[in-house]
Amino acid sequence: MIRKGKQKKMEKRVYNFAAGPAVLPLSVLEQAQRDLVCLPGCGMSIMEMSHRSAPFTEVIESTEANLRKLLSIPDNYRVLFLQGGAQLQFAMAPMNILRGTGKTADYVLTGTWGKKAMGQAKTQGPVRVAWDGGDENYSRIPKADELDLNPEAAYVHVTSNETIQGVQFPTELEAGNVPLLCDSSSDLLWKPVDIQKYGILYACAQKNVGPAGVTIVIIRDDLVEMSADDLPVMLNYKKLSDAKSLLNTPPCFAIYMVKLVTEWLLNEVGGLDKMHELNQKKAQLLYDVIDSSGGFYLGHAKPECRSLMNVPFRMQTDELDKQFMDGAAEQNLVTLKGHRSVGGFRASIYNAMPLEGVQLLADFMQDFQKKHG
Repeated sequence: MIRKGKQKKMEKRVYNFAAGPAVLPLSVLEQAQRDLVCLPGCGMSIMEMSHRSAPFTEVIESTEANLRKLLSIPDNYRVLFLQGGAQLQFAMAPMNILRGTGKTADYVLTGTWGKKAMGQAKTQGPVRVAWDGGDENYSRIPKADELDLNPEAAYVHVTSNETIQGVQFPTELEAGNVPLLCDSSSDLLWKPVDIQKYGILYACAQKNVGPAGVTIVIIRDDLVEMSADDLPVMLNYKKLSDAKSLLNTPPCFAIYMVKLVTEWLLNEVGGLDKMHELNQKKAQLLYDVIDSSGGFYLGHAKPECRSLMNVPFRMQTDELDKQFMDGAAEQNLVTLKGHRSVGGFRASIYNAMPLEGVQLLADFMQDFQKKHG
């Protein structure tokens, strides 16, 4: 049933389907609110204390420990907390491990962000397109026999989840002995992954892990050692790693929030296997509505490549879009507008989106089709 009437006190927050910055767990926000003015035992806010103080050292070390536990990160990988978002990593990764090697880098293009990453890599060295889904409007991932991988490449780069097109790799791409680099900005911590398949796994936080401001980089030791001494210190993985992400003042509050989110995943959700089960259930609610709509709703991605994080869809005509958006807003379902390159709508249902929010959207979609189909 679609809820009507005046909101109850506990329902003042809307269901935010934004692609990023995105929804955060309510319990995390409430804890941050309680501790904002004075972190327990510290006499000051996390935003006021020195990044070299004992309390903040405990925060950043606990955040790393939580990530290591959730993702089973081996000891031969470093965990860095950087700034600049994924777009800085688009250039920084090739700057450290492609520049000056005389090699090329392979890029697997499954959507907008992979293309942007390749564009930045071109500023640091030669690149090759190992596969490009542009001819099919980036609606799927490649099959293994479609990949044109160079066994002598400096690395292979993929985007694990394309936020705009709603295309996601369900498992790790096989890159052989070539380091696999992955932009996991919109699905980090969505499920367990095999970290040892990657040379570098990086993600800006504001889609699935925390607020904007911190970028998590998980990087294998041998790739850390490739950083050239002539790089600026803030763009040098080795120097940043040696300084334990504290070459300058890091985004302290954002790191603290990632700590709370990872604690939520560990203690409230019960780990990444449980998170994956919930993500599958949420996504299935929406895809079932799309698939059973008889064409009233049209999905973008091929069924076998559909994202559990971002669900883009549209209707056969644009005439009903405003009515859909207005009706959804009345049900507290907001920020559903799709990206201009795909059109229609996009429901971003990251880890923190509660099941009841997705169920309400599914109910609304069915109700809207009954009225207008």
